Amino acid sequence: MREFYAYDGFCLCPLNGTLPDGAQGAASPFAPLVFLIDRDPHTARGFFAISSLDELEEAEGPSLLLPVKARETGALADFVKENGAAVLNTAFSRAFCVLRDFHARKKRPLRLTLVGLGDVGGTLLTGLKLLGEGIGEIGIYDPNQAQCARYEMELNQVLPVGSAPLAPIVLREEGALFDCDALLFTASRGVPGLDSQVQDVRMAQYEANKAMLAIYARKAREAGFTGLFCQISDPVDHLARAVFLESNTLDGTFDGGGLLPEQVQGYGLGVMRARARYYAERMGIDASRLCAFGPHGEGLIVANAPDEEYDDALSQALTQDARTANLKVRALGFKPYIAPGLSSACVSVLRTLRGEWHDGAAPLGGAYFGCQTRFTKNGPAQLRMPLCAPLYERICATYSALKEFDYA
Repeated sequence: MREFYAYDGFCLCPLNGTLPDGAQGAASPFAPLVFLIDRDPHTARGFFAISSLDELEEAEGPSLLLPVKARETGALADFVKENGAAVLNTAFSRAFCVLRDFHARKKRPLRLTLVGLGDVGGTLLTGLKLLGEGIGEIGIYDPNQAQCARYEMELNQVLPVGSAPLAPIVLREEGALFDCDALLFTASRGVPGLDSQVQDVRMAQYEANKAMLAIYARKAREAGFTGLFCQISDPVDHLARAVFLESNTLDGTFDGGGLLPEQVQGYGLGVMRARARYYAERMGIDASRLCAFGPHGEGLIVANAPDEEYDDALSQALTQDARTANLKVRALGFKPYIAPGLSSACVSVLRTLRGEWHDGAAPLGGAYFGCQTRFTKNGPAQLRMPLCAPLYERICATYSALKEFDYA
């Protein structure tokens, strides 16, 4: 028999999770309903939405991309089917803070902070200025203060296309970076030059960017940040996991005292799907059912369709074209930052903030995996759909490689 408790406007249902002080017994469930669990914070999810009671006991991993096998029946199952619910892992010490802030954000204009005003950051910022209707404020920070001053002046001199006002650009002090609802991190070190012979340009940046990000991950922890950390610099998926781990480590020990896994999301898959569409259209192929999974780079998976219409040879060719498109731009003598800055970053971030489906690297049991995801009224969720066996095998292989990667 399930027990229900009222707490700060939420209905809590403890499974093996810990109730907060002040929770009062309730006679029956009400929305928003939150199930409390206690699972290993190193690999388990921290906060996610469910639409079926059957999702409570699912194993972590790529099977979370498949449709739910509904078996549960009864009044509570019907309630969850009708209203949805959330699952909160109380092994994270800040779980309830994140839950409260997630619901509070729906009631106010969002404040963003963009860190890094290089090529990608500048492109992203310009797109947000023009397309970010409804954003309350965009703070910017870069060690190059002249660059910050330039963008503050120029973008605040841009006229709106319609009648809605554009979000103001403000200078953000280093000590107030996390005074926001979402931090967008594009700063990068060690990007190979155009004359470099490095084939995997993204992974070549891992060590340098990881060391820089560790500083900001610790700052997020110290600030008690309850918003979204949008990881955009390369390699996106690996660095998203590194940010999560670093924020939850104190004196060399993982303690679950930092960001919940769903507070970090990687943004690199959007441009991969856009590039695959580009090449599909030039091959005369219908790209309406094209989908992309996995990391931004080596291990990327593009499929012409997810189900019985899947063509492995065609999908492998589109994957290769999308994965190497950046090298084609570099061969022309340019750094490929416009499409990533707009497709992976600007468009995907705006869709995230609006609660729409978007391409993002989301936590799936110890790895950040690129898929379609969104923030529902109850919390984060990934798109679940039938996947043909050959495609699912590719997904499982890539997931295993990401999970086994040495993040130390």
